[in-house]
Amino acid sequence: MSQFKGYYDDKNGIGYSQGMNNELSEKARLHQQQQPVKLQPAWEENNLPDDELNFRHLTMAEASLALHEPRDRNKFIYITFLVHGIGVLTSWNMFINAFEYFRFYKFSVEYIGFSFDYNSNFMQYLTFCSQIPAIVFSWVNVFLQLGGNITVRIVWSIGVAIVVFIVTILLAMLDTSEIPYAFFYVTLVCVVILNSANAIYQNTIFGMAAKLPGKYTGAIVIGNNICGLFASSVSSISKLSASNLKMAAIYYFITALFVLLICFDTYFALPLNKYYRHFDLKEKKEKQKALASSTGGRPPYWYIFRKALPQLLNVYLVFFVTLSIFPTIQTGITKSDPGFFVSEDFYSEIMCFMTFNLFALIGSWLPSYFIWPGPKWLWIPVVLRLVYIPLFLLCNYNVEGVDRVLPIVIQNDYVYFYLSATMALSSGYLSSLAMMYVPSAVEERYATTAGMFAAAALASGIFSGIVMTFGWPWFISHVGN
Repeated sequence: MSQFKGYYDDKNGIGYSQGMNNELSEKARLHQQQQPVKLQPAWEENNLPDDELNFRHLTMAEASLALHEPRDRNKFIYITFLVHGIGVLTSWNMFINAFEYFRFYKFSVEYIGFSFDYNSNFMQYLTFCSQIPAIVFSWVNVFLQLGGNITVRIVWSIGVAIVVFIVTILLAMLDTSEIPYAFFYVTLVCVVILNSANAIYQNTIFGMAAKLPGKYTGAIVIGNNICGLFASSVSSISKLSASNLKMAAIYYFITALFVLLICFDTYFALPLNKYYRHFDLKEKKEKQKALASSTGGRPPYWYIFRKALPQLLNVYLVFFVTLSIFPTIQTGITKSDPGFFVSEDFYSEIMCFMTFNLFALIGSWLPSYFIWPGPKWLWIPVVLRLVYIPLFLLCNYNVEGVDRVLPIVIQNDYVYFYLSATMALSSGYLSSLAMMYVPSAVEERYATTAGMFAAAALASGIFSGIVMTFGWPWFISHVGN
């Protein structure tokens, strides 16, 4: 007797033999083949238009995320870009504010036993070595995908900066009194490497923020201005808490190291955040469309540059005027009225560094509350800022070893404070607007490239302004004779 093989349907109370089951399965298969081909149910339930259903390269979760914008919970992404804004200028600010450590300790007569040739001009060498690689790599990074992708560029640039600061801390610990020239050249090489990596880091971060709404690019600019105030505060605290300039520098550079480590850590949190991934996926979709409609994969650089040029010029001019004045001219302006409330010992520190960093920070916050003027008319206040250059030169600005013939017209410390405050306020405000307007000047799929152009224009403005400062001693000693 053959054994019965089959199964029992509990729901309907019907038993099926194996043969019956195979027959029914075959009928079901034929019926399914006759049905029209459908997308997954989740797609059709949304009744999405054809254009929005074109997410073949994405998973269902990614496609849903690309179509529905989540919230930036607790402003996590905003704060993250603000932190990176601090990080991208940490290298520059930390070395500039360590001026006394280099001049009055490592290269001092008391430490090395003789007058060091490059001591008086050390800041000029430091500035030159900082800005040359910054401007070169800023522009190269626009056209070349250095490192292959964004993550590699971020990891390597921050990683290199961390290594350089570790070397700088070790040099501060070592006794270099017998090798001042070697220390001088090693320091400049470190500055070149550090700022080369920092230029890549800065361009990449601005490119990433360009995917998001304009306020996130503004967050980086706010972070840039916070960095100056932060560096000045850390420098002062280090001097007060340390017994000498050597220990102050060690504490100072260790703080910079921790800032970079925080930036390194927070970067990897970005791809895990739904808000950031939403805009990242939208950009990928736009790039897929661009690749499908064009033969080449490279962005149309000339087209992007032309479209963004008005705002790129605004970025350039804002930083050109600012760096033509700060800090070179302002550190050379001395107290005019003996009765002024700021003492001579703290005059430059308060009237120059603290005033600039504080009001630039306030200015960079203002676009969070109102935006004016619009992209079309922004050039007017940007160009008008050029008047600050002659106004500051007419203050009580003097250079050691230079006989000034240009008449001093502004000898009121309150007027000088007003000029310092408004120059810094306008710098922070207008630079934020200009950097926010650049990505919106082009199509969404080109926003990242436009953001990198903006970072390169920023570096160009800084470099041009610093180069201009080398001519001010000649100017005040020849003009007006």
